[in-house]
Amino acid sequence: MPDPVFGLLSLGDLAESWGNDERWLAVNPGTPYEAYFPPNPGLWKAHADRAKGSDVQRGTLRTLRVGAPLQGPVAHGLGCGALMNVTNGALWNAMGTHGNGYFLERHSLERWWGVTDRSSWQNALDGLLKGRGVRGPWEFVLEIRAALSQQFGGQVDPALWRETAEKALLHRAAESGGTVSDAEVAGVKQLIGRITRYEGRFRADGILAANSRVRSALAWDYGRASCMARWGVGARFTDIPEAEQAVMQVCRLSQMTYNSWEEFAAGYILGRCLHFDDEQFGHWYTEMLHAHRVLATHAESPWHTVSWV
Repeated sequence: MPDPVFGLLSLGDLAESWGNDERWLAVNPGTPYEAYFPPNPGLWKAHADRAKGSDVQRGTLRTLRVGAPLQGPVAHGLGCGALMNVTNGALWNAMGTHGNGYFLERHSLERWWGVTDRSSWQNALDGLLKGRGVRGPWEFVLEIRAALSQQFGGQVDPALWRETAEKALLHRAAESGGTVSDAEVAGVKQLIGRITRYEGRFRADGILAANSRVRSALAWDYGRASCMARWGVGARFTDIPEAEQAVMQVCRLSQMTYNSWEEFAAGYILGRCLHFDDEQFGHWYTEMLHAHRVLATHAESPWHTVSWV
């Protein structure tokens, strides 16, 4: 085949569909890892049943040592996707990863992102690089707090933060000739409360230092953009050179927004929690907490091996 793709099929599914076929099973033919097995679906099924529930790779740091970036802007941009890749048990620095295989990669992109072709993949990637999933109320209130902190120094009282955010909303509406509803004001104040409570939990769990705060939630989009570039390669919507350019853009944008891996990680986790968790502190949060601890402590983590600047 001039352009072979990697397809993932479980041994159990293969055993059930094999029937009385007398042909041998070829695994990874034409590669350095090819292997051939005699037709024995009963034995295959037994092996598959014994392996059920095994998920040893999820939540672990996996690094590709040969033919993959370990330093430089591409490695940095791939490191921005490491929280998700550790959670999924994927190689954090494999630009040409096949993920779960061509068919499942395409299915996942369609299910989670509505991506079905190159054009929709480009639109999704462009939206993430431009922070469209984050820009809006989240960044608005975080920018208000940053301005207050710069003006007065130190920590910002939540009551002052809410009051200033309300005034800024009203001022912006007046300048544009529009109006602000009571529901919009209440929503912004509620969001400030949510962010304050998440940051309190982050400090308790070691994601934030004692007096630190989340600078921006744009990391949530930038980290997913890093992954989207790789998924595009696996789904054949792009090639490695184009994906590398996107990943290097992730690197540049992240360095412009944050001063460290720690700041980036806190922004990413806050964005994920605001998007999915609804203050339940369920698996959307606990998965990130585990991945954060792995990346913060593992000697081979990009947070330790790839300098921020």
